[in-house]
Amino acid sequence: MQTVHRLLLAAGFVALSGIVSLLAAPSLPAALVTNWDAAGDPNGTMPTLLALGLFPALTAGVVLLLAVVPRIDPLRENIAEFRAYYDWFIVVFAAYMFVVHAGIVAFNLGYEFDFTYLILVAVAGLLYYVGVLITHAEQNWFIGIRTPWTLSSEAVWDRTNALGGRLFKLTAVLALVGLLFGEYAIYFLLVPALLTTGVTVVYSYYLYERIERGSDATS
Repeated sequence: MQTVHRLLLAAGFVALSGIVSLLAAPSLPAALVTNWDAAGDPNGTMPTLLALGLFPALTAGVVLLLAVVPRIDPLRENIAEFRAYYDWFIVVFAAYMFVVHAGIVAFNLGYEFDFTYLILVAVAGLLYYVGVLITHAEQNWFIGIRTPWTLSSEAVWDRTNALGGRLFKLTAVLALVGLLFGEYAIYFLLVPALLTTGVTVVYSYYLYERIERGSDATS
């Protein structure tokens, strides 16, 4: 039942996004600003009806997909071991999408704020929880740092995801620090995120080679 309650909470954020769209629609222009550059300047638009429907529909689709994953993963029994953390990730993701959607609507209603800063704060929150999630994730095919080496060795999985969890949390903190650096703020997110991806892939290969060679040497 706890899983059902958490999924209902995620669905609540989808519903809130839909309500925001319905309430704001009469007051919005024919096209909405939906893209911003690194300096926070608008640089792209989308037809209003499409934009208002896109985010709630996209969020609903992803939430539904995430809800199905624990049922279709061949290692579903491992997901059950950290299911609470996984369910809360679905909630955090839905909340993130709601914040983005509400931010776009508010900006187009004339409220003045730096949209890039809003996104950076929201992404930082999402990434921090990703760090929490993968730290607790057991070996599976959908969630966590999945490389040929982590999927081939439980020890490599555990150690790689432990490192990845710390790095994702650090990336989130650096993204917030970047808010102090104006138009360069986005790089405090992108560079650490790319480095985290590269480092964890290389680390998983290194660990696998060391563990496998160690096993061969002792056999």
